Amino acid sequence: MLEARLSQAATLKKLLDAVKELVTDANFECSDSGIALQAMDSSHISLVALLLRSTGFDHYRCDRNSSLGISLVSLGKILKCAANDDILTLRAQENADVLSLVFETPNSDRCSEFEIKLMDIDSEHLGIPETTYDAVVKLSSTEFQRICRDMSTLSESININVTKDGIRFAAEGDIGSGAITLKPGMSVDDEEDASTTIELQQTVSLTFSLKYLNNFAKATPLSKTVTLSMSSEYPLLVEYKVNDIGFIRYYLAPKMDDS
Repeated sequence: MLEARLSQAATLKKLLDAVKELVTDANFECSDSGIALQAMDSSHISLVALLLRSTGFDHYRCDRNSSLGISLVSLGKILKCAANDDILTLRAQENADVLSLVFETPNSDRCSEFEIKLMDIDSEHLGIPETTYDAVVKLSSTEFQRICRDMSTLSESININVTKDGIRFAAEGDIGSGAITLKPGMSVDDEEDASTTIELQQTVSLTFSLKYLNNFAKATPLSKTVTLSMSSEYPLLVEYKVNDIGFIRYYLAPKMDDS
């Protein structure tokens, strides 16, 4: 049996908003350590991985490892029935064909119960090796979202260049070009924990699809900061911490130079 309780339904709602544009159906892998999801987008260009640790739930019980195949579209419709501050409990019996969701108001004066049918989903779990990146940049998640949105007015692609002096985002298209540079220690949110930090082994300059970066940036409500990890030999890693409960990570291969 699986039983997992979150103090606020908003956490799962925000997570779903952060992946539903990329993935329509996915397996939630449940174990005694928590609930994980890993899936490629439909065009197999990006990979999303998330983890909710068992220690981050108010209550967590998982008697045996199980895989719950869920339509994220259907799950999103049911989650709209929950208020952000509702207490959310997920339940699944062993070998069950449904997942139960219970929404309860904080003062316990209203309780809603729903069931979603489970699916059989064939998916390949990819082993993601631990990687040492040439550049690791932490910056404000709202600033990253704004940069991706603004650069989309110029081009479908963005070049990200990291040096010891800062991180530079540049785009060029038919109507013109633009660039935004963030220097280490710079905070656009007037919050110390959202200031830009750079760990650099060597300078990196790579180009990525803005369509995917804008989709990744939908995880902005989950965290004040986002971490970009870059190397020429590996896909870009975009990571958002989810409070104390876990993380959501996106992987995206760089665009190759036509020349």
